[in-house]
Amino acid sequence: MSTAPAPGPKKIFRAGILFVVSAPSGAGKSTLCSALRTTKDFIYSVSCTTRPPRPGEFHGEDYHFLSVEEFRRNVEAGEFLEYAEVHGNFYGTLRENVLVHLREGVDVLIDIDTQGAAAIRASTDPTIQNALADVFIMPPDMAELRRRLVKRGTETPEQIERRLANAAGEMARWRDYQYVIISGSVEEDLSKFRAIMKAERYLSRRFSDLI
Repeated sequence: MSTAPAPGPKKIFRAGILFVVSAPSGAGKSTLCSALRTTKDFIYSVSCTTRPPRPGEFHGEDYHFLSVEEFRRNVEAGEFLEYAEVHGNFYGTLRENVLVHLREGVDVLIDIDTQGAAAIRASTDPTIQNALADVFIMPPDMAELRRRLVKRGTETPEQIERRLANAAGEMARWRDYQYVIISGSVEEDLSKFRAIMKAERYLSRRFSDLI
């Protein structure tokens, strides 16, 4: 009488984590994300935008730079996980680019504003809901935020004032996020964010057994 073969060892599968990072302009979000992108810890989700490239930015690497017409076609086709108008320009995250990685157990990092983060939290997709880990980068104070914006040298004085006015509303939404980092040096911010990443990757709910 033959017997069934003994089952093989179980493989442990961890679902992908969706790290969402938001901050007011000049708070250090882009610098933090640039530092994180130097490692292979996750896939960086390249957002779409209708704003023109800044010096040193490249299509497909920093953003997918689209015309307003191209962006609207994607909206009508339901391609975006989230999209919003910020400072007179449109920004959006392509849904399928995120989902394909999360389903394969690959972590994804998204750099978006507070409107986009709120839209992702409101998603009814269970894969997105289970994967989400959102982080807000808070500047120490408004004076430091102004200093960083001026030092960046990419906006006119009028644009800086507009960003500072918007920043107050964005900073008021820090309680919506699971994690908050008070921005310091690049090294400090990077260390804090990596601590969050490590903790999220050890959460038991993110693991399942595959026979």
